[in-house]
Amino acid sequence: MRKARGARVVSLSSRAHSRAGVDFDDPHFERRPYDKWIAYGQSKTATALFAVALDARGEAHRVRAFSVHPGAVVTELMRHMSDQEIRAAVAASNDVSSLKSAEQGAATSVWCATSSELEGMGGVYCEDTDIAEAVAADFPGPGGVRPWAMDKDFAERLWKMSETWTGATLSE
Repeated sequence: MRKARGARVVSLSSRAHSRAGVDFDDPHFERRPYDKWIAYGQSKTATALFAVALDARGEAHRVRAFSVHPGAVVTELMRHMSDQEIRAAVAASNDVSSLKSAEQGAATSVWCATSSELEGMGGVYCEDTDIAEAVAADFPGPGGVRPWAMDKDFAERLWKMSETWTGATLSE
């Protein structure tokens, strides 16, 4: 990526990050009851934090990273959900007309990978082909990025934990 002299990494997060930050004391649900929606939200927060940490490491080499909410796209992810869970998830979107096709869902990822508007930028969370608004933790609306998903200290902490778990490090 360094040789490209302008590479971009797009990390697929989700609005589900608003459900949960990363529980650094129990990331694998070993001491707390497992909740699939909290786990999914935590994983999407981790994906956003990955982009923040990678961008910090890559900026000097012109390697930038972005996290993206693609929108509400009906995908194969739902194949393991019951009909009742699917109906509840669609109802929770508040507006069935806001569901996106796969192509529409890919638009923000493509925009992050190619847009000249993002030149010299990175480490941001994007939605609807734009940089998402930073919102408060208790923001009642569906949009925006919650503070725990963009926290540089959390990103560094998670990066270090990931290095320990995987045994892999990013060489400078």
